[in-house]
Amino acid sequence: EVFAKNVLSHRTRLGLTQDALADKCEYHRTYIGSVERAERNITLATIEAFAHAFSVEPFSLLIAPR
Repeated sequence: EVFAKNVLSHRTRLGLTQDALADKCEYHRTYIGSVERAERNITLATIEAFAHAFSVEPFSLLIAPR
């Protein structure tokens, strides 16, 4: 759930639609939505893809915001 919240937060902060983020990560747009709803089990490759799209370190997507 922390990852899901961070993905949604980064996406909206950057003004990206789910479609635009899907293009950046090379995932389908429905996958982005299911990640944001914490319906998916994510892999390290997924974490890295999102981190790259957001230009952040992968670990930062796994830490709950304070």
